[in-house]
Amino acid sequence: MPDVFEKFYNEFGYTTKDFYNLKRIDPSYKIFWEDNTSSNIPADFEKLKLLFESEEKGSGEMLELYLKDAEIKYKIGMGEFVERPSLSILEYLEPKLITNSFKLDLLKSISDSIKKKFKNDKLRKILEFPVLFLGAKPSKTPALYSMMNYADIQLGTWYPIGGMYEIANAFTRVASEQNVNIEVDQSVKSVQIENNKITKVYTYNKEYEADAIVNCSDYNYFDQNILFKDYSEYDNKYWNTRVLAPTCLLFYLGVSKKINNIEHHNLFFDSDFDVHSSEIYDTHTWPKEPLFYLSATSKTDNTAPDGHENLFILIPLSTKLVETEAVIDDYYNMVLDRIETKTGENIRNNIVYKKVFSRKDFINDYNSFQGNAYGLANTLMQTGFLKPKMKSSKLSNLYHAGQLTVPGPGLPPSILSGKIAANLLHKELE
Repeated sequence: MPDVFEKFYNEFGYTTKDFYNLKRIDPSYKIFWEDNTSSNIPADFEKLKLLFESEEKGSGEMLELYLKDAEIKYKIGMGEFVERPSLSILEYLEPKLITNSFKLDLLKSISDSIKKKFKNDKLRKILEFPVLFLGAKPSKTPALYSMMNYADIQLGTWYPIGGMYEIANAFTRVASEQNVNIEVDQSVKSVQIENNKITKVYTYNKEYEADAIVNCSDYNYFDQNILFKDYSEYDNKYWNTRVLAPTCLLFYLGVSKKINNIEHHNLFFDSDFDVHSSEIYDTHTWPKEPLFYLSATSKTDNTAPDGHENLFILIPLSTKLVETEAVIDDYYNMVLDRIETKTGENIRNNIVYKKVFSRKDFINDYNSFQGNAYGLANTLMQTGFLKPKMKSSKLSNLYHAGQLTVPGPGLPPSILSGKIAANLLHKELE
């Protein structure tokens, strides 16, 4: 979604090119299938239509029709809905919004929408896979989220040369030029409240006077642990009935050789998609044969020494699981075995760096609610004004932004969330 970043930079008189170079990834990603075949998903749309056509006659033209509908959802969702604070259903009761809401297919699942158009199992999985990280099975996710297919296929998958950290550098520069003072290593432990306002914020070694607060940390943690109980927006019962998107088990690996037969982005769909989805969202069990994602940024950028490869492996998991070292080792060996089998490369004996990041690290490092990595599940009952409210009803100068409130998780939505909260603050306090 490069358009979201570009629009943000434009508001401060910049373009993306002022900070970093974006490169469109081609192929967008590589998929390894159960039948020991693989598919490179081309960035060029006409080539992608040919790939679809090779799997199912007529599916190339059907893909074009499907994405035209997804484009409508994207433009309506990102244009008329996404920047609303969603404090009340009344925000959506404008005649134009009501009319356009029927075009969003909120009551139809993305799975049903895709199955009606495509019979081939591989093609269905290509279109359904982004939903795996939205917090519900495709059968429970509104067809609205076909907008992700439009963003993925038509807007493209892009990479900032220098790494994703270049985005953080860009935001730091913009903030500094607006006279923002950024202080790090200041974990908040409590606040002072007077006359239903937060007047001070206390960290473990400093205190700050406060006119207004925009909380971008984990909403649940701030609500339940930083605020006094009388000022919490929600109770434990509310939070414990929220449906969460997955957590992740991550492996960061440095490999002292170049690895053939992989691309920048790789999806290992060499096991059953539906079974893993059910293990995440229904049974909340450790998956027997998990799907996983493999990134090799060193295929695009100089992120590793010459002759080396920089790998990142991600396994989506239920937030209700408690990991042990033995379980982590089992999954580490499982995914390495599958990567080595599919690529024909010896990786294990060439690993010179390894770091593990798991559910407990999401909790310890980010105070992440139940260790989630992607916020709330994007189900119909947790969309828009049904998400945790951005504005406190008990403290007049407290606002929330981030993945547990509107519009949701991910880098582009995070940018939009901060912007919505800031605009709401200015509107009410100026």
